Amino acid sequence: MKGRVYLVGAGPGAPDLLTLRAADILRRADVVFHDALVHPETLALAARAEKVAVGKRSGRRSTAQKFINKRLVDAASRHATVVRLKGGDPMLFGRAQEEIDALRRASIDFEIVPGVTAATAAAAELGVSLTRRGLSRHVALVTPRAAQGERGNEWAAAVLAADTAVLYMGAGLAPAISAELIARGMSPDTPVALVENASLPGRRAVLGTLAELPALAQRAGGGPTTVLFGEVLKDAAVAEEIEGLLRRA
Repeated sequence: MKGRVYLVGAGPGAPDLLTLRAADILRRADVVFHDALVHPETLALAARAEKVAVGKRSGRRSTAQKFINKRLVDAASRHATVVRLKGGDPMLFGRAQEEIDALRRASIDFEIVPGVTAATAAAAELGVSLTRRGLSRHVALVTPRAAQGERGNEWAAAVLAADTAVLYMGAGLAPAISAELIARGMSPDTPVALVENASLPGRRAVLGTLAELPALAQRAGGGPTTVLFGEVLKDAAVAEEIEGLLRRA
């Protein structure tokens, strides 16, 4: 027997941002291998499935990717519907290609089910479009992190070349990120926003400038945080100031 493996995007957190297709597959699942930050209500949709935690968190002990690959292949020989449930969208910083390659080598059928990614969820929280006619026609989605043994990546060059940039898994490196971008010529006054727990009840956003990024990051809690750069964020800063004045009034 060879089942089908579904690589499913769980979205940024809120269970009601899950796609209809993803919800249907979870209800039919026999086994679900899920990330650490998937919402309990999302997992609850897989009522009949065995649930296996295989999440990764930066700076913490996590499940080796090769082990996850093997578990998926093994599960497909025993179950009809196997789900690999990933935070956000599987195809963005989710190491999906390694799992896809393992499934192809084993001749196992698979399907990708997209999800809402952190960049668009963060933009929604801020009420700011990542693109804007005449101001932002180029958006970069990057991460400054590289796994042990991997070559460094040119994340800074990508940020500098974009009109708007979104950094994944970067809040913990805020001092180094700020210093690197300023050293490469980005203005210290470039608008910056950090959005924590986008789409969830405990969501929080802080706005400032590139020079202030290290201090802004210190105000974040332990939730997943996305860092945004670009002139489009000026509207968010103005809105925050107006709303703050209204609240004080």
